[in-house]
Order: sequence, then C-alpha cells, then structure tokens
Amino acid sequence: MKQVLNAIQKAKSTSQKQLAVLIDPDKIDLSDISNFIEKVNKAVITHIFVGGSTVAQGETKKVVTEIKKHTSLPVVLFPGDASQITEAADALLFLSLLSGRNPEYLIGQHIRAIPYLEKASLEVIPTGYVLIDGGKETAVQKVSETKPIPANDVRQAVHTAKAGELSGKQLIYLEAGSGARNPVSEEVIRAVAESITIPLIVGGGIRTKEALQNAYAAGADVVVIGTAFEQDEAFFEILSQKPID
Repeated sequence: MKQVLNAIQKAKSTSQKQLAVLIDPDKIDLSDISNFIEKVNKAVITHIFVGGSTVAQGETKKVVTEIKKHTSLPVVLFPGDASQITEAADALLFLSLLSGRNPEYLIGQHIRAIPYLEKASLEVIPTGYVLIDGGKETAVQKVSETKPIPANDVRQAVHTAKAGELSGKQLIYLEAGSGARNPVSEEVIRAVAESITIPLIVGGGIRTKEALQNAYAAGADVVVIGTAFEQDEAFFEILSQKPID
C-alpha cells in the first residue's frame, strides 16, 4: 500500500501543510539519535527524511534502524545513490534529477537499485528532483556534475516541474541544496505550485520560521529542514506545537 504517498496527497487535498526533518547519516552520531528524535516527536514534524549526497556504505541502514526505535513517524529515504537504500525505512523517494542532464542521476542509479527493490517491501515514490541555485555550490552539484536552474529562471523551473508531472512523477521536490545561502524564492515556488497538480516539496536554505511560513504561503505542501536542525537543535523550540497554517 502507498501509505506515505497517500497521506501526502490527502494532506494536500485538505490544505494541510507538512514538515519533514532531513537527517544526513554522515552528520549524526548513532548515540545522539534518541535525544534528537525525542525533540522531533515533540515538534510539528510529520516525516523524517534520511539521506545525503555522499554517505558511507551501510550507514543509512544503521541510522534508519536506530530512528525507528524511537518514533512512529514515517521514515522516508532521500538517497544520493542506490547504495543508500535500505528496507528498514518505510518509503523511498525514487529521485530523478530533472534539472540536470547526467544520465546517471536521471536513470542510471535507478537501474542499479532494481535488484534490491525487487526483494524489498519499500514503498517507492517516483519523485522529480529539481535543483535551484541557492547561492553556493552544493554537494548535489559536485556529485551529480550538473548545474542548478538559475534562481530567477521561473519559466525553466516551471517547465521542468511540469515535465516531471507529465512523465509520471508523483511528487516534485524543489531544492536549493543543503546549506544553501538562499532558499528557493517564493516566486518560483508559487509558479511551480500553480502549474502542477501533484504535491510539491520544498527544501534547502530554510532556517527561520518566517522562511518556513513563506514557503507554505507560496504553495509548498511539504517543507524539508535539515541544516537548521544540524546547526542548532534549539530550532525545534522556534516551531510551536500548534499546526502550521
């Protein structure tokens, strides 16, 4: 059953905004996970995404397994490559880097993943991944050897996202990249949200509650926050436990 995707779709249909925390297995110690997840459980987080551009072999499984001990929230893989897939998670964002032209990240890694996915019970969610320039070179750029869409090229962002929807993607993920100086602009988010009918995820460079609210107001259905929590866990306190409109 497509429980994770169905829940995101249902939330979109009822205008309920969702919030995911992104955990990079290479940036968290196993011994810190229980404390971190305790804070996640008390916040307004609806999903836990796990993944990074480069993660040591086997680390993703260790981190996901430990996370699952401490929460009932859905744990969703956000993998940089096929080696990060583990059936210990609930679902997998099957990412195609639509903004780039490197076939390895359009289809190559997906083919590498099939032998494992044939044996796993993971919910696989086809996701169009669109990288927007966030003001600095990100790990995604370095690893994929592709350039992001310019921050002010609204037309290209819209066309790329719409092409993803028409090619069968179930989610569109607009990303400024981990540690981005600037988040995806409200103009781009709004234009993309208005052009597609599937749920829109937005991440990268969102470090304040104001930026979070702006992304929601512009049309993001799910916002992903990673670096803000990595740099200061007190950011949990900034987010009230009341639903975010």
